[in-house]
Amino acid sequence: MNAIQVKKQEFLNEAVSFFKNASVHADEGDIQTSAGLILKALDQERRAGGVGPQVLHLIKTR
Repeated sequence: MNAIQVKKQEFLNEAVSFFKNASVHADEGDIQTSAGLILKALDQERRAGGVGPQVLHLIKTR
């Protein structure tokens, strides 16, 4: 795997970890902590989607 794929996988692994911990806390009734962990997991998924080359700089303005 190249560096981009490795970084993306790291973010996704971290997200899975947060989701698992959120599930444990939800089962214990700690909804507030669970919600916070879900938000962290979603942030990691967002970061994984942003890994790689960005094309915005290729668009020329008039």
